Amino acid sequence: MAVVSFLMGLIGSLGFLLCGMKFMSNGVQKSAGERLQRALSMVAGNRFAGLLTGLAITMIIQSSGATTVMVVSFVNAGLLTLAQSVGVTFGANIGTTVTAWIVSLFGFNFKISAFAVPVFGFGYLLTLMKNANSRNMGEATMGFGMLFLGLSGLSDLFRIDPASLGWLQEIQHMGFISYVVGFFIGIFITALMHSSSAFTAIVITLAFNKVVTWEMSAIMTYGSNIGSTIDAIIAAAGTTADAKRSALVHVLFNIFGTVIAVIFFRPLLSFIEFISPKDNIAIRISILHTVFKFLTTAICIPFVNQICTITRKLIKDDPDALPFTYKLEFVAHTLGKESLGGYIVRAEGEIAKMTDIVSEMFDRFQIGITTLDTSFIEGHMDVMKSEEDYCDQMQEQITAYLLKCGTLPISEVQLGNISAMIGIVDDLEAITDECYALGKLIQKSIEKKMEFKDEDMERLLPYVELARQFMQFIHININKHLSKERLEFATELENQIDDFKNQLKKLARQRLEEGSSVKAELLYMDLVKQIERIGDHCFNISSLLAQTK
Repeated sequence: MAVVSFLMGLIGSLGFLLCGMKFMSNGVQKSAGERLQRALSMVAGNRFAGLLTGLAITMIIQSSGATTVMVVSFVNAGLLTLAQSVGVTFGANIGTTVTAWIVSLFGFNFKISAFAVPVFGFGYLLTLMKNANSRNMGEATMGFGMLFLGLSGLSDLFRIDPASLGWLQEIQHMGFISYVVGFFIGIFITALMHSSSAFTAIVITLAFNKVVTWEMSAIMTYGSNIGSTIDAIIAAAGTTADAKRSALVHVLFNIFGTVIAVIFFRPLLSFIEFISPKDNIAIRISILHTVFKFLTTAICIPFVNQICTITRKLIKDDPDALPFTYKLEFVAHTLGKESLGGYIVRAEGEIAKMTDIVSEMFDRFQIGITTLDTSFIEGHMDVMKSEEDYCDQMQEQITAYLLKCGTLPISEVQLGNISAMIGIVDDLEAITDECYALGKLIQKSIEKKMEFKDEDMERLLPYVELARQFMQFIHININKHLSKERLEFATELENQIDDFKNQLKKLARQRLEEGSSVKAELLYMDLVKQIERIGDHCFNISSLLAQTK
């Protein structure tokens, strides 16, 4: 019965601890997650800026796993380069030490449960308010209370005679083998819990209650850092080569730091003992964890480029830049490790990729309408067909992905943005259809040896250039909210294209009445009509971007 009671108490306390951390993370991310995602996706190339960004975000959301999963997702979506992700990953590893400090500074200095219950109650009152931000902060506050209830349970659970945990006592007196076992306990339990922060809290509690020694707690903490890489590894499944490399950076960072810490095991522990208070093992473990992360970062940060080179040698490039099959999988990461806003930002990255392809297709058409020779058919038509097919797949996959995003507990603003994004994807795919249709018309005119009068082409090319300007406008502003002024500019472009179309169609009819080639003039009118449709879709996208927030 004693064993059953211990296990039930352990499960319950861990449940409070993990659920509290999840509530804290989700609450903060719902209220500020979108801004955190934007900050992460706009990290500059400076490695120190990336480090500070990763540090700040991890300190706020209390989960290095969530930050590293975001990083992998953003690299996969093309929003971060591999080099930029390295600094963010280093910062996330430093930021994860904050939980240990919370536990060591507040967890044992007063009656935790007396503090936790009122905090939980206050958080619940906030969730009853109408303001969405207040409800989200209420959820985070409830999580804070639950976290300390879990710590209180663990503290009470392990406040027993250390001799009663015979198996653990025996492990600690087996010399080198005890360190190996403790190291793998840290790896296994952290990977199982998906939280190095939670396991660190357990280690601090065990050490505080003299269940494990200082040396054993240190080696278990080192193992925990290896186990914490599980989330990045899972997130990297099915992603691009650079996204896999970004996850590998996280793994290599923790392995390298652990190897260094193990090699200098005794000197490092002696140094920590020298700078930490003698009578507070909890503070000592927190200092060890922090020094361990800072030293590893200090050693690695000058070698970001070399680290990227190593990962490129270990993980080869994708065999095809544009594969025949497009796949965008919706992976719900365990314990809410990926921010809800991260799913949407990933979709934005895929939409940006789709816009790149659409712009490239229009450029190919513009080459054809300018040259009007067989080199266009030989060099571009097959590629345009492949791009059009690929964008069809992108529309299907991105739409399905966004619909699944709509089932997540996201805000009404995010839900509205998802609806607009689905419409944008539809219009982008429609533009690829129009571009390919224009390419086929050019191919037909070349194969049939149709000749257009010089003055006709002189009028048509400025019309094409106007449509290209609209395409460039969309390319620059994709995934951005359009201000009233920018929407007015888009409206002006649309009106100019419509006026141009009417003029060109009127001139084409006049030439038909004057006896010009019927086939050539009809094809010319089809070109004018298809280009005008591209303008319509560009304006639709502009209107949808103006609706986003």
